[in-house]
Amino acid sequence: MRIAVVGAGRVGTAVAVLLARRGHEVVAVSGRSETEARVRSWLPGVPFVPAPEAAALGEVVFLAVPDDALGTIVSVLGAAGTVASGAWAVHLSGAAGLDVLTPLTRGGARRLAIHPLQTFPRVEAAIEALPGCRIAVTADDEEGVEVGERLARDVGGVPFRLRDERRALYHAAAVFASNYLVATSAVAERLFAIAGVPDPLGAMAPLQEATLTNVTKLGPEAALTGPAVRGDATTVERNLSALADDAPETVAAYVAMCRVALDVAVRSGRLDPPGVAAVEAVLERWDR
Repeated sequence: MRIAVVGAGRVGTAVAVLLARRGHEVVAVSGRSETEARVRSWLPGVPFVPAPEAAALGEVVFLAVPDDALGTIVSVLGAAGTVASGAWAVHLSGAAGLDVLTPLTRGGARRLAIHPLQTFPRVEAAIEALPGCRIAVTADDEEGVEVGERLARDVGGVPFRLRDERRALYHAAAVFASNYLVATSAVAERLFAIAGVPDPLGAMAPLQEATLTNVTKLGPEAALTGPAVRGDATTVERNLSALADDAPETVAAYVAMCRVALDVAVRSGRLDPPGVAAVEAVLERWDR
């Protein structure tokens, strides 16, 4: 298939590289001026042109722009009228649904949303991580699903169908699974450093790796450890007092996450009502 990529960022470039390796023809790429060097490096010989020109050349037009720019680029392409009738307009956003592509359907384009459930800090990492990752496919009809699944398999991914109305919820889950994991890791690194632990990242790595292994093997409910699942209100109180002294801005986050841990503990049947009440009493005192 003839592939055009509008937005040659990390993911867009990686998708183009992997599809080219599977025999697809990458006919054009567009992006910001600072991305041109990336395209020259990873896709030598592929024309780097403005978005409307790139879109006009593709049977499949990937819109690989940031979520907050997706509506704008769709408007630009819709006004230009260069996405061919019958071409597939494909966005890579996890949170956006098919509706954002509706302006392009007025010219006969067909809608498709594909999202790799993976994180990509660099192009090299994306090329390595896309093969084997799960890829959500959302389409208007069975033909669209088949096209999306083919594209997902051609980048090495494992496709699954995702209902359009569930995409925002799906993406929220991905934020918890990845972004908030990084955010809590940043808090932990800082607290370890304040506590005087040498090389905080190196020190906490085995703990985090073992935790993720346990989650994968056992599931979150069985993998949960710590004071919340034990109903250890005394330790929770000590933790919060220490945070109030040395990192008061983290108290609210600890309280919120402790309540989440309590919910997991209750669902697993591992914490009885008195234990829940004891921990919750501490949290209420600190919930300011």
